[in-house]
Amino acid sequence: MRPRFPFVAVEAPAGRVEELGVQLFELGATGIEERAGRPGMATLVACFASRARAERALGGLRQADGRVAAELGEMVGDEWRDAYKKHFAPFALTETVTVAPPWAGYAARRAGEKVLVLDPGRAFGTGLHASTALVAEAMERRAPSLRGRRLLDVGTGSGILALAGLLLGAKRAVGIDTDAAAIDVARENAAHSGLAARIKLRPAPIDAIRGRFGWVVANIEARVLVAMAEPLLRRVAPGGTLALSGILAQERAELLASFLGPGGRTAREGPRADFTLLETRRRGRGPEAWATVVLRRRSPS
Repeated sequence: MRPRFPFVAVEAPAGRVEELGVQLFELGATGIEERAGRPGMATLVACFASRARAERALGGLRQADGRVAAELGEMVGDEWRDAYKKHFAPFALTETVTVAPPWAGYAARRAGEKVLVLDPGRAFGTGLHASTALVAEAMERRAPSLRGRRLLDVGTGSGILALAGLLLGAKRAVGIDTDAAAIDVARENAAHSGLAARIKLRPAPIDAIRGRFGWVVANIEARVLVAMAEPLLRRVAPGGTLALSGILAQERAELLASFLGPGGRTAREGPRADFTLLETRRRGRGPEAWATVVLRRRSPS
């Protein structure tokens, strides 16, 4: 008998894709595929280990938001694997980094192009979401400060940002995630891209990480970033850079207050004292626009 894979399909505004993706994983999804939908919309297809779990997840979504457009379905045999592969083709993550799935057989086609071979599998992070692209672009714009330094990627998911950082010049990278399955996916992607020797991947919280890094990136969501502000700041080396993403534009002020003190100003003491705001970038319009915040730690005088 061919195996059957239950799924929940959710139609989501582009600005809620990451939020609903996290919620689906919390409700037990073993993998999520993002498909293009109507203008300004996307469809998330979340796979579950059993129909009972899929039904509970659907109920949880509707309980949290009665307006959510979601339905239960089922794929047979290899439909799940083949469906997400069909919708994931090579694309430009930044001006110089192209993301390509391993089955595409893609090779660099222009001078300076860097190819990141990535299969998102069961982890968040295809690079198609604005929050991921914003961080990758920030690393590319500031590549001279990245070259030769260590990078820490908090909430690494598929490993996309850590691996992109290595392609853009970081010497070594550490990627952490509290989801052990995501770490397995990230390890596979590091191997696909020939970067396994330069990256260490751990299923661990940030409190388990020691030392400081020239670059720290965290593409999660605002409420989680706010809660881990101090440990994130402590992991940045003097003269280092901290890039935060997964933030709705309307959450930017609260986040800056958490990282830089009231009003987004640099604090006089504590872990925030040495940090200044380098830039913020946003993508999209209105309350569903996404923002990335880049901070720098001062070098000792």
